[in-house]
Amino acid sequence: MVSRRMVLGAGLGGLALVSAGGVWRVTRMPQTAFAPWNVDEAPLNDIRLDAFRHAILAPNPHNRQPWVIRLIGEDEAEISCDLAKRLPATDPFDRQITIGFGTFLEVARITASERGYAMETEIFPDGEAQPRLDDSPVARVKFGRIEGAERDHLFSAITQRRSNKEVYDLSRKVRDIQLETITVDGGSFSADPEFVAQLRTQILAAVDIEMTTTKPHRESVDLMRIGHQQIDASPDGISLSGPLIEAGIVTGQIDREQLADPTSRAFSVGLEQLRETYGSVPSLIWITSPGNSRADQIEAGRQYVRANLQATILGLAMHPMSQSLQEYEAVAGPYRDVHRLLGAKGEQRVQMLARVGYGPDIGPSPRWPLATHLA
Repeated sequence: MVSRRMVLGAGLGGLALVSAGGVWRVTRMPQTAFAPWNVDEAPLNDIRLDAFRHAILAPNPHNRQPWVIRLIGEDEAEISCDLAKRLPATDPFDRQITIGFGTFLEVARITASERGYAMETEIFPDGEAQPRLDDSPVARVKFGRIEGAERDHLFSAITQRRSNKEVYDLSRKVRDIQLETITVDGGSFSADPEFVAQLRTQILAAVDIEMTTTKPHRESVDLMRIGHQQIDASPDGISLSGPLIEAGIVTGQIDREQLADPTSRAFSVGLEQLRETYGSVPSLIWITSPGNSRADQIEAGRQYVRANLQATILGLAMHPMSQSLQEYEAVAGPYRDVHRLLGAKGEQRVQMLARVGYGPDIGPSPRWPLATHLA
């Protein structure tokens, strides 16, 4: 996943070249892309819509937001995948996309419990889609009111949760008790400097491979939304915004083709900044499943979003380190070494690996409104 920092440096010279009349342009921010995060008003009458307007805020790979929702009757819904939102180069078996359905379903369930409802979920009711997802439902859910239902304390963190892709403060140590709290619903952790350093080496190797392997890198570049206009027009993918980005656009120093060109300054600055970001790893958590079934992947998503919400409550930043877990051929070396280091044996599969630490405050990621997900 590429962050906004990737091309900040590429626009540094451009900011000084922008005329006074262009300042308004370069300081503009997206106007509509963050509206779905404003869910503080009274709950909607239809519990399904209320649950799903929160669920679309869940973390998901490359912010593709692949969820298609079909309402059935008065209390049911089917969730399926928008097949155009998959990531064939970096996620050839749709494993990461499926994990994103796990995060979606768990946030919906948390919201339902807050409103006094249970959400019953049947995963892949027509059978698991293999080796890739198809247009059959990923899940069928049914809501029912429960008197005295126990609320989930993580609900309060849903709108505050972030995937923080900035540089973390390595001078601030994350305590084991904090990591234990984050992984209470599943997962393992380590803040041991030597162990973290071994994994950092593999993480950075995988980042370099993704940036220098044509198809995976091009997939990311094609999903970049560069500047406020593109972000508002397509509030998904990898958003690059802020004054320096806008200045780079105005002065012609930042565009999609330059970001894709390994000989360009934008590319070299982006790679350097990615290495800095992914190298700032105070501690790590990971989620290992007994196998790699679709159900295992959904469960990993559930565990991951709960960990992310727990981290939010504790004031900690969290960011997936997914490159070394991907299954395309070029990254096989880091994939193998990360599984070895994390003790995955036999059929076991490391589904998620994320850094945890203290990072700067950031805003939310853009989102399509709920209406665009309704079939």
